[in-house]
Amino acid sequence: MKHLRLTLFVFCFAKMLVAQPAAVANIETALFNLPDVSFKKIDSPDGFEAAYELKVRQPIDHKHPEKGYFYQKVFLTHKGFDRPTVICTEGYERPTNRVYELTRLINANQLGVEHRYFGESKPEKLDYQYLNLEQATADLHHINQIFREIYKGKWVSTGISKGGQTTIYYRYFYPADVDVSVPYVAPLNMELEEKRIYTFLDTVGTAECRAKIKAVQMRMLKNRAEVLPKLQWYAKGAGWKFTRLSLEQAFEYAVLEYPFSFWQLGHDCAKIPNEQVSLDSTMSHMLSVSNIDFFGDEGISGYHSHFYQAGDEMGYYSYRTDEFKGLLKALPMKPNPSAIFMPPGTTTSFEGELPRKVAKWLDDWGNNFIYINGDSDTWSATAVRPSGKTNALFFFMPKTDHGRARIKNMTKAEREKLVGTLEKWLGVEIE
Repeated sequence: MKHLRLTLFVFCFAKMLVAQPAAVANIETALFNLPDVSFKKIDSPDGFEAAYELKVRQPIDHKHPEKGYFYQKVFLTHKGFDRPTVICTEGYERPTNRVYELTRLINANQLGVEHRYFGESKPEKLDYQYLNLEQATADLHHINQIFREIYKGKWVSTGISKGGQTTIYYRYFYPADVDVSVPYVAPLNMELEEKRIYTFLDTVGTAECRAKIKAVQMRMLKNRAEVLPKLQWYAKGAGWKFTRLSLEQAFEYAVLEYPFSFWQLGHDCAKIPNEQVSLDSTMSHMLSVSNIDFFGDEGISGYHSHFYQAGDEMGYYSYRTDEFKGLLKALPMKPNPSAIFMPPGTTTSFEGELPRKVAKWLDDWGNNFIYINGDSDTWSATAVRPSGKTNALFFFMPKTDHGRARIKNMTKAEREKLVGTLEKWLGVEIE
């Protein structure tokens, strides 16, 4: 009976392949023969032959596979076996397939890898000791080794923001896996409370704009007796719960977060309300930049894995309070309130040894990197900078924020420089 079932399965699979175009049949035959991979076909983006949602079997602990496995979600977008391959190192969950601009630029295949412990890529038990960069990059290495069996051309890694950080660390742990690395808007933090963020916020933009930002913060805090009841109704209407932090604490955090988010997300200084604008309108403006929901139960729990990584290895930032003496009632003035909200039952153990090693390695050996940053993005404060010892290419796009620092928004000269470099390093012609 077992042999009959196997025969029927092989027959049905072969019949399915015959019924499809040859190119699709070929990639599905290849996928069928790969170890640790299961797949289902999904809609293909324009310009590609086929696309699939994959489940890749990964050890929870790559050093001790006997400890168990989980399944990592990966999206494959297939262009051709003769094309380069881009592996997208997502920093968080990846709910749906998306094609990166770099993939289209070099006309490549793409593997979009959801980060371990995010989205659907979780073991049954979240044992956070296995959420570290050595294990996360080992996941990427395992995927790379599997798919090199069918994609034998050049490989590129890329990621955005926390995904860009992952791109950097991946290259550090596995320098031979890819030929080129392109991290976008990727910080490399050296401290749990990065002081370079403070320097950036003290100098970015104009003094007039920074003063307007400060005025909004002061107005919110000075009028808390009127603002807090409004926020209570606002939160109730939205269905937000505040048990991890109180609503008052969330309000103060949102006020402190306001300048960081303002510059990161590229808001317009001309639209900052002045004292003549109503308090309600000023509150609405602040919430459009830095909302309290991020500090609610759902917002914090949704980023537990992110906060753990920041507190354990990747570093982050905090909030200065010295300018708000007497105005913060729910948060401590000393030490500065942390922006990291660790998962329950875990503690911060940040030492900074790994990012310092990576920074030194990048300075001395980090060849074939292309760093893309916006110089008005708050996270550019801790971006990798040129050392003069490598062939790495750096773009700090003027007056550009976290979301707009992309190839499509480069000047013609910047784009030509990037394209020429990619053509040289990858040995391909880019239209």
